Amino acid sequence: MDLLTPITDLLGPLGPIVIVGVLGVMMIAAVIIMMLRQPEDPLNKLKRTSRAAAAGGSHKQTLRQGARNEQLQKFSNFLEPQDLAELSKRQLTLRQAGYQSRDAVRVFHAAQFILGLLGLAAGVVYVNFIVGTDGMTTNKIIMYTVGPGGVGYYLPQYWVTRRVEERKDQITRGFPDSLDMMLVCVEAGQSLDQSITRVAGELQASYPALAEEFQVVSYEMKAGKDKVNVLNDMGERCGVQDVASFVTVLVQSASFGTSIAEALRVYASEMRDKRVMRAEEAANKLPTKMTLATMMLTVPPLLIILVGPSVHGITQLGNMSN
Repeated sequence: MDLLTPITDLLGPLGPIVIVGVLGVMMIAAVIIMMLRQPEDPLNKLKRTSRAAAAGGSHKQTLRQGARNEQLQKFSNFLEPQDLAELSKRQLTLRQAGYQSRDAVRVFHAAQFILGLLGLAAGVVYVNFIVGTDGMTTNKIIMYTVGPGGVGYYLPQYWVTRRVEERKDQITRGFPDSLDMMLVCVEAGQSLDQSITRVAGELQASYPALAEEFQVVSYEMKAGKDKVNVLNDMGERCGVQDVASFVTVLVQSASFGTSIAEALRVYASEMRDKRVMRAEEAANKLPTKMTLATMMLTVPPLLIILVGPSVHGITQLGNMSN
């Protein structure tokens, strides 16, 4: 008890817990530093050298190998889900948010870990060195200490969720225009691959998310990947029902040998009608959304104008009677 008394006097009732938490954070930091300084596995180094030698040691091969973060590679078992289904689901979510890097999953979990530790450290500093623990209950101390860590941990998830919704909304808004441009290119004599490349360039300024998806499709087709698989991957990657239906139309058109221009013309017309219906739906919702604001901004001034003179008159009569 004599050993705990100075700690309790300095840091409050939860002083020992704070000390244990700080020591735990220091141990985690030490382990991370040791893993960073761990030498590369000779077998992995030999494999990497063999691949470079087989490719001729060109500069492009060096750049391609260096595209992956080697520091995060050391923490792959810690920063990546070991379940393949969970890993694929997380990769799809990050791709829908616009993060196409191979290290996106590792960066996401690293951000969660780092922000969680920073939030926890901020909570400890705030409770023990800024406001103090005097007069605070145990529940408040725990909430103010652990709460910032939880917020920091879930902040990347919130950011990715918002990015996914914004990106889906941008793709939905720009998709009818892209179909019109693609139809013009196809009717002008260009192939589907050339049309997609041209549309990707034209949409870069107005709808960058949709232009990025078309660019990925163009690059994969140029690389020789099967066109049906490329289109299906686009529909899954976008996560928008309109794009998935468009992919189905193109795949069926290619399977049955029908005209792509005719299929694009019909589907583009449907997308234009759907955009008009979506705008009308938003316009019809607007009066309902404005009802509360209208009542709050209109009824109080109206009551003041109507009731104010009467209240003033009653007040004056009361003063005169007194």
